[in-house]
Amino acid sequence: MTSGVGEMEAARTRLIGGPGIVLVWLYGVMVVGAVSRSVYQIATEFDRAPLAYSLSAVAGVVYGFITYTLVRGGETARKAAQVCCAAELLGVLVVGTWTLVEPSAFPDATVWSKYGMGYVFIPVLLPLSALYWLRKARGQQEGA
Repeated sequence: MTSGVGEMEAARTRLIGGPGIVLVWLYGVMVVGAVSRSVYQIATEFDRAPLAYSLSAVAGVVYGFITYTLVRGGETARKAAQVCCAAELLGVLVVGTWTLVEPSAFPDATVWSKYGMGYVFIPVLLPLSALYWLRKARGQQEGA
């Protein structure tokens, strides 16, 4: 019975081992950035750009959930993180394209505006990196 607990811990650790710890750190930074920015903007100037500020809040929640699943570890968390990272990437691509095609729809930037240009393109690079890492972590878990 003790070996089962040890195996579960090893599976969880694999998600945040090596490069995974960098992903957790970057997602944590994005949580703080997106949530703090959106909370301030929603509280003080929501009527100016409600769509942009709401999308930034959604991004913050998504980042938070991905951070949680990476730290939680295990196969279920890995699958949930993959789904969320794919949804995040889709959101970045849709909002990024939307902000370029119809900039008047966004009187103020979101975290995902112009593919995350205001955040040094981390919002578009992070889900790609995370999806790669999660796929690699799956292979490591299957090989264990």
